[in-house]
Amino acid sequence: MSDVAVVLGVGVPDGVGGAVARRFADEGMLVVVAGRTQSKLDETVDWISASGGNAVAVTGDLTDASDQDRLFAAAAEKGDIKTVIYNAGNNDPIPFEQLTEDTFEQFWRICCYGAFLTAKRAIPLLNNGSGGSLLFTGASASTRGRPNFGHFASAKAALRNLAQALAREYGPQGVHVGHVVIDGIINGDNVRGRFGEYLENLGDDGALAPSDIADAFWMLHIQKKTAWSHEIDLRPLKENW
Repeated sequence: MSDVAVVLGVGVPDGVGGAVARRFADEGMLVVVAGRTQSKLDETVDWISASGGNAVAVTGDLTDASDQDRLFAAAAEKGDIKTVIYNAGNNDPIPFEQLTEDTFEQFWRICCYGAFLTAKRAIPLLNNGSGGSLLFTGASASTRGRPNFGHFASAKAALRNLAQALAREYGPQGVHVGHVVIDGIINGDNVRGRFGEYLENLGDDGALAPSDIADAFWMLHIQKKTAWSHEIDLRPLKENW
């Protein structure tokens, strides 16, 4: 039986989810990658396999309880789940007067409600005496709201508070709950495809590299219990904060 890492919210390989999955696979863990699009997950699995890692893909809607049950059942069959990483999220600027009730709820469901469903299933598996980590991907919006991002900021702030509550409740029982604030633009496939010129104008060290973000997640996972971090923030040196 393998030590298993479950990474939820994985798209193309060169993004945060894909990079985190590969980082944990590089350390010898079997990684279960989950997301909505089979083709993207397959690409990530192939990428990990090509580097000598071991990964399997499970598709599903992370805001659907039955899909979450299926995901965790599949992961538990692979071995002992040692870490669960919730990376699902979406972000688009929307002026408040154009923001609909459905859109507001959709952002909350992906950024926060899906994390709640994940935690409900992950905590019993991690809280088994041997410890484990439950890690969440945050954003600049986790700590502040800006014009045109009320929907995203409110959802990410809710996720942050959920993570804090879980850390205070289950940390003393041996489950390491962490929240990673990613403060800045990420130099991954998605952003390069949409904002390539903007990235180029930022120059060297102007954006976050997915592989470096992944290193931070691994560091949180392996921290000693005598010196745990709950929240860390990551930003390129040129980012104003």
